[in-house]
Amino acid sequence: MKVLCVAEKNSIAKAVSNILSGGQLTTKNTNFPYVKNYEFTYSGFNFTGSNASCEVVMTSVAGHLTGVDFDNQQYGWGKCNPSELFDANLSNTKNKDQQKIAENIRKSARNVDYLMIWTDCDREGEYIGWEIYEEAKKLNNRLNDNTLYRAIFSHLERNHILGAARNPQRLDKRAVDAVGTRIELDLRTGVSFTRLLTDTMARKVQASQQQSMPPPNNSNSNKKENVVVSYGPCQFPTLGFVVDRFERIRNFKKEEFWTIQLVVSEQDQGVQSNNITNFQWDRGHLFDRLAVLTFYELCLELAGNKARVVDIKSKQVNKWRPLPLTTVELQKNCSRYLKMNARDSLAAAEKLYQKGFISYPRTETDTFPPSMDLKSLVEKQGQENSSAWFAYAKNLLDTNNNNHNKFKFPRSGSHDDKAHPPIHPIIGLGRDASITVNERRVYEYVVRHFLASCSEDGKGQMTSISLNWNDEIFNANGLVVLERNWLDVYPWMKWENSKTMPRLEMNQEVIISKAEMKNGYTSPPKPMTESELIMLMDANGIGTDATIAEHIEKIKARKYITSDKVGKDSYLNPTILGVALVHGFETIGLEDSFAKPFQRREMEDDLKKICGGTLTRRDVVTDIINKYKGYYNRTNQNKNRLLQVYDQVKRSLS
Repeated sequence: MKVLCVAEKNSIAKAVSNILSGGQLTTKNTNFPYVKNYEFTYSGFNFTGSNASCEVVMTSVAGHLTGVDFDNQQYGWGKCNPSELFDANLSNTKNKDQQKIAENIRKSARNVDYLMIWTDCDREGEYIGWEIYEEAKKLNNRLNDNTLYRAIFSHLERNHILGAARNPQRLDKRAVDAVGTRIELDLRTGVSFTRLLTDTMARKVQASQQQSMPPPNNSNSNKKENVVVSYGPCQFPTLGFVVDRFERIRNFKKEEFWTIQLVVSEQDQGVQSNNITNFQWDRGHLFDRLAVLTFYELCLELAGNKARVVDIKSKQVNKWRPLPLTTVELQKNCSRYLKMNARDSLAAAEKLYQKGFISYPRTETDTFPPSMDLKSLVEKQGQENSSAWFAYAKNLLDTNNNNHNKFKFPRSGSHDDKAHPPIHPIIGLGRDASITVNERRVYEYVVRHFLASCSEDGKGQMTSISLNWNDEIFNANGLVVLERNWLDVYPWMKWENSKTMPRLEMNQEVIISKAEMKNGYTSPPKPMTESELIMLMDANGIGTDATIAEHIEKIKARKYITSDKVGKDSYLNPTILGVALVHGFETIGLEDSFAKPFQRREMEDDLKKICGGTLTRRDVVTDIINKYKGYYNRTNQNKNRLLQVYDQVKRSLS
């Protein structure tokens, strides 16, 4: 029996081949330098009907094997009305590298009995698997749905890979259809609107950018940079979030507010202590100075400097350990804590996965299966004594010490994509591991997050005291941290003791050391951080966990937003063009479809319905394309309004 196995990347093909072959394999070059063929024998496939050894060739692609595009002769830029692209025929394309990889797939598949797909186990991986299958059967008519199998795996640990080889499944054709739908819709809507917007605005935008640029001083000064005003159904809602925050800041008007604060000193209560506690007004703050002044003067007049204790509560509080790690949470927290952008953090995580250090980093799941042996993973982190968390991991499993912090199975979140477990470490990182600085930082974050999720919650004692000052209630809270637990391995989260609370009793009359009427001002929101943007995109269904970083980078590349560093933090701000595009579509009545997340969220919901079998690809494509034809016609009829808004924004921001 002969079996062809195909992975999504050469590094995965090499790692899997080494495991299945026990290191006894032959490596052969292909016509594409970054793809190798690994040949070996293996007897663990159950679909062969026997335990006989199979001749295996394992190879890979390098991402997608094909692209989708319009015929350039008929539908190239300037050769047709952009509106024709909504109904134009599409064809599969291959660049030179893809052609070389496809040729290797065809040659390798020519005489095999079975094809086994080892691409990443997500929607995109299913689609790439289908591309491989379509190519492989061109020279082998024995390959069909009955001889096609799919390995299900989430990391490169040996026993896990052997289990995946022994228990294959089938390609998910519904997931293939869902990805094909997204590719087709993004192409048709993106290209048609990009051409319309570029034809309408590029000349004006280019002239404006040249005016604002410093005079060139090199030999290429006469070269003009072509401006492309691109549209993407994920790019525009992403831009919309940044512009919305920018406008809230720009239009913010500070308001003065007033509040009352009581200061209580234990010394004034006859206690030998320097402890001073501030009690905050239960009403918070009010924007009516006269109203606050009336309350303040009445209290002074009728109660003087005396208040009464009306409530004392003391309760145990927990600082919850983090949920298991998802892709979005990884990108968000690497941006927030490590100051790494989403693209770099995900790229580092991908490399760590390919090298076998962590599990598959593209997952929406925040729940570990109960059967998963997490203690063994913690144990591995307690064996590598060169790491900063070695002692913590070792103590987590030590049943002989008096440490309160013991291993505890992680909390379960509400998401499970049924494909991959949460991101977690697979093996310890040796002192001499060949990884980059970014990969090391991301690995450390993954490990610390995993260990924290397997720990006890932080435990503390919260005390609350309420005072009645002429029927106005004032509160103070104090926290004593009793057990830090997971916080000891997670340095990015703070949970500290607060100021000691005064020793008071119920109904005790308290001497007020100072009663103040204080004022303050509301403050504008801060500019958008990448961490916040990732969170907004995820909450609103813009992009997938794997593509969020791409959409952010795209609107940076198109000069719709900039990333501006202030101190240690970086903030995202829109450019004149970015603001003009959002307001331009608002002006022509398309803000809900373009600059807001509703249209994209609806499409993502439809893709899930395709996966669930309640909608077909034809249903979704027909519905959304009909909507976009209407959007296109409205935009085309209001092109001058887009130019007018650009001029208005330029004047207001210059």
